[in-house]
Amino acid sequence: VYPGCECCSDGHQRGSANQDCTALPLISESTTCRIVQEQCCVTVLEDSMCTTGINMAKERSSCYTDQFSNSCDSKTTKTCCDCCLLGKAAQDHDLPCDHSLALGYQCGLVSRACCLDGASLNDTLGGNGKCAHLCVGNGTCSCFKGFKLRPDAKNCNDINECLLGASNCRLGERCINTEGSFRCQREVSCGTGYELTDSNNCKDINECETGTHNCVPDFECQNTQGSFRCHPKVKCGAGYIQDALGSCIDINECLAQTGPCHPGQVCINSRGSYTCQRISVNCGRGYHLNVEGTRCVDIDECKGPDGACSGHGCINLVGSFRCECAAGYVFNSINRVCEDVNECMHYPGRLCAHKCVNNQGSYTCTCTTGFKLSPDGRNCNDLNECEANPCSQECANVYGSYQCYCRRGYQLSDVDGLTCEDIDECALPTGGHICAFRCHNTGGSFHCSCPVKGYTLAANGRSCQDVDECVTGTHTCAENQSCFNVQGDFRCLSFECPTNYQRIGETTVPTGTIRCMKSCQPNDGPCNRDPVHSLSHTFISMATLRDFTKPEEIVFLRTTVPAYGAYQFGTFDVMFEIQGGNADQAFDVVKRIENGVYVGVVRQVKPIIGPLNLVLKLAMINLNSQGVSHQSVINIHVSVSEFWF
Repeated sequence: VYPGCECCSDGHQRGSANQDCTALPLISESTTCRIVQEQCCVTVLEDSMCTTGINMAKERSSCYTDQFSNSCDSKTTKTCCDCCLLGKAAQDHDLPCDHSLALGYQCGLVSRACCLDGASLNDTLGGNGKCAHLCVGNGTCSCFKGFKLRPDAKNCNDINECLLGASNCRLGERCINTEGSFRCQREVSCGTGYELTDSNNCKDINECETGTHNCVPDFECQNTQGSFRCHPKVKCGAGYIQDALGSCIDINECLAQTGPCHPGQVCINSRGSYTCQRISVNCGRGYHLNVEGTRCVDIDECKGPDGACSGHGCINLVGSFRCECAAGYVFNSINRVCEDVNECMHYPGRLCAHKCVNNQGSYTCTCTTGFKLSPDGRNCNDLNECEANPCSQECANVYGSYQCYCRRGYQLSDVDGLTCEDIDECALPTGGHICAFRCHNTGGSFHCSCPVKGYTLAANGRSCQDVDECVTGTHTCAENQSCFNVQGDFRCLSFECPTNYQRIGETTVPTGTIRCMKSCQPNDGPCNRDPVHSLSHTFISMATLRDFTKPEEIVFLRTTVPAYGAYQFGTFDVMFEIQGGNADQAFDVVKRIENGVYVGVVRQVKPIIGPLNLVLKLAMINLNSQGVSHQSVINIHVSVSEFWF
């Protein structure tokens, strides 16, 4: 037995109990069983919901209710309700139940069942999935028209009427199989001037009525099978025929008709008619009959306002004539006319210096751009275009042309090559380095400026020079304060030694460094036990680095401690550390050896944006074999300028 039967039976039971088909307890570890179990459960639920929709359509004749939501369950109920209403509508209007609407497989089954009036969903759909189409009783299944029962006696296959020859398509039509039916389609298009009707026939298009003809206003349209004709509204009289443009053309009856005149007569065509004249004498070219028609006389071709030579000299000859052509023309003995001589073609490069233009009976010389025709009418002289001032600033004439150029600080326009445009030096790729602070573009030049306070423009006109307010005396420091110059400003600071410390030496210029040594009373225990022996203050000024790429060394803490010192000297190592004021960890201190002693180097390791004032507290700790011997504290007052210069 196929293992899926037990799984499907379990799915049917759980679907009948309205359980969640996506979370069924598994009765087997087989993936196939799980799929069969879930799909059989879904089939029972969908059949139940579809039955609800069909009953609603039969009882209420409406599918609009507040019970429907956007869930899949409600959509199934509403779909079957709507499709059942379609079937009932077809039954009410005496329409066939097997309509050709592409409603989908399930909707088509429900619509047909409600149209047949009386079949319940279980009867129509085969009783919870036993029959694919119809159940005719005793457990026997049947199929709709256009389908045939499969060997399993439950499901139905479409009948391909086109392969079986069961279609009624006519000659020239192609059979196309559809689900449960077929349709016929013409194999050949109707062609120009015809259209295909709903009955698959070709019908002539009346271009005159649809307005798709191209007859001009003086013509009227006449429809024909597959096309149309344009006929002139004005009709020509006898002896004329109309051309395609509606013009009346004289009919040469002497050529169009066979023997219009009696024997012994000659036909002479005239406008709209012809005459018959008795044949007497046949004159050759250059002669015609005299008035009496008795003999041939010479034709004087030179008579008339223009004569036969069209304005040239004409000499009549017996039976002929000869033209005396004007200069620049030559007589064509075949056509017997004076034809223009193309001097430019006959004498290339010998008549004009530049270009030769032929004209009737003569020629004209022209020059290329940048030249003008000389008085002799053949040669070309250079044209000084600069006389017309084509350039906005400077113009240089060259042979056959000219060149515009600009003064310093301007450049030639790429658009017209004539106008000089100001060069914005401040906007050039190097504009940021032209001026130390700010660049101002002017016509043909530029100028630099510095910050309003604390700087002055240097002699080179580009750099900004710091103003030392402490030297010029423009500071505002009190008498007990020291003035410290910084980049673009100054600071007033007062350094004093704290209690138990006394100043050693003088203040160092210009950093203003003071050093305070510890001086304790003999009986002052806390003071004597304090490892800090010295305290110093110093001041440094820094600029905001524009391009910070690597650590910058700013302070050197030099010691007298020899590198790798022995214990007997009382000290053998020194340690440096930052104890405070290190905002954003912008500084560090490293130890190195220079000239045999240890040196602490304070470095800036991160960019600092000014203006900013901070106090960096450093400790220099001396070590011996017992541990910390003593330490010195250095307070570095750092002032960072707003600018990089």
